[in-house]
Amino acid sequence: MYTLITANRNYSSWSLRPWLLMRVLGIEFEDRIEPFAAQDNRAAFRKFSPSGTVPVLIDGDRTIHDSLGIAMYLADRHEGVWPRDADARAWAQAVTAEMHGGFGALRNDCTMNVGVRVRPKPMSPALQRDVARIREIFEDGLSRFGGPWLAGSEFSATDAFYAPVAWRARTYGLDVGAGQAWVDHIIASPAMQQWENAALAESWREAEHEAELAACGDDVADYRAV
Repeated sequence: MYTLITANRNYSSWSLRPWLLMRVLGIEFEDRIEPFAAQDNRAAFRKFSPSGTVPVLIDGDRTIHDSLGIAMYLADRHEGVWPRDADARAWAQAVTAEMHGGFGALRNDCTMNVGVRVRPKPMSPALQRDVARIREIFEDGLSRFGGPWLAGSEFSATDAFYAPVAWRARTYGLDVGAGQAWVDHIIASPAMQQWENAALAESWREAEHEAELAACGDDVADYRAV
């Protein structure tokens, strides 16, 4: 059986991607959480991760790090990681790679924090461009392939990779246009609800993440455990 190593549910957007992908596709794994315990966790994470980061998938003697690396590894072994339709698959792989390598302003200005809602501060031009592109991707996928998932009627890695954006859209009230239908759909899914419940139950706070949240917005409504 696989072992998937991830970090805190409230903060770790990179962890969410392979965790959600495997949960929805029914790929069994041991769910091992290595929480963020300090401002810099690299040295501790290097004990099990060559990059000093999470997520990490362990398959026997193999250690696969990086969320996209994990998705590619699983795609060689399991059905459903990518859409079966060739056009949908090509589109899904392209926008998944785009998410993996881009959207720096969205990551920096709208840090993932599942259990809160904030009134966002005025967006920088870079963030405006990122949100506009997200909206374009969502609307393109839904209109082209018919929904309810981004690349058609079945969940794929693309949905898993954009799942952290769903939390960000809710936390900061981002305008994703017609893509809000996908945001609502994925947040309501059982696996995302399981992730959210675990995030709300976490009492640990990481100072840097909380400081980033304060920089992104104000009037914070916090639904997390005390």
